Amino acid sequence: MATVAEWVEGARPRTLPNAIAPVVAGSGAAASAGEFSPVAAVLALVVAMAMVIGVNFANDYSDGIRGTDDDRVGPMRLVGSRTASPDAVRRAAFACLGLGALAGLALLAVSGAWWLLVVGAICLAGAWFYTGGSSPYGYRGLGEIAVFLFFGPVAVLGTEYTQSGRVSGLGIGTAVGVGLLSCAVLVANNLRDVPSDTVAGKRTLAVLLGERDTRVMYAALVVVPLGMSLVLSLRAPWALLGLLALAVLVPALRRVLGGARGPALIPVLQNTGLALLVWAVGTAIGLALVS
Repeated sequence: MATVAEWVEGARPRTLPNAIAPVVAGSGAAASAGEFSPVAAVLALVVAMAMVIGVNFANDYSDGIRGTDDDRVGPMRLVGSRTASPDAVRRAAFACLGLGALAGLALLAVSGAWWLLVVGAICLAGAWFYTGGSSPYGYRGLGEIAVFLFFGPVAVLGTEYTQSGRVSGLGIGTAVGVGLLSCAVLVANNLRDVPSDTVAGKRTLAVLLGERDTRVMYAALVVVPLGMSLVLSLRAPWALLGLLALAVLVPALRRVLGGARGPALIPVLQNTGLALLVWAVGTAIGLALVS
């Protein structure tokens, strides 16, 4: 049986910036209109964290039973390493996704935005069928599109809407930045796994594009949000705080554009996740200072 430490590692806590950043950013957008709600923000954070951990366990299960994780470069996977049974990991995925759904219902009750129930159902389906089911979209090069939509517009603007009852231009700009940086996290992960994914038949966008074009795509994904900071600063000057993310993005860019492969890309994944969080927090503070 897997130990508690192994379950924690299997939950992939380093991916939690992807959950925290959209809620922080969306709350900053709501605060710019003087509508920040601590209760709604906490509920949105529970939803996001439970969903991300649930997705991680679901991917662990689905990739593990397909044999995709039999030869990994990155962090341990529970099923692929035979540390935990597939059924146990699947139950953990369902439990986390279920918790996220319950917290989502509480959020809708607090905000009164019951029409978002449909969006929540789509998010749950997207979480499972990313690598699950007979034809997972993550195996067809569509992962980056899903990540942009779910972690950008859906998560950021959903957070803003459940607090302020509206979507703002500042929120849209912030959602684009968070969505692109979230995509960059996935691209860094998939760039590292190109050799093993190719052998396993997992056709991620990185596999389809090849390493050279994937490196260029990564650079674009992390540079555009920095430009978005400049755009946001026209309305919220302190949004330039998002540029603090440069401190951790520069080393990551050097590794990616310098041709790093395999284990040498693991720090890139970590730095990109940290940059996402720094950009979101800096931008949120900048937007909140508008009110």
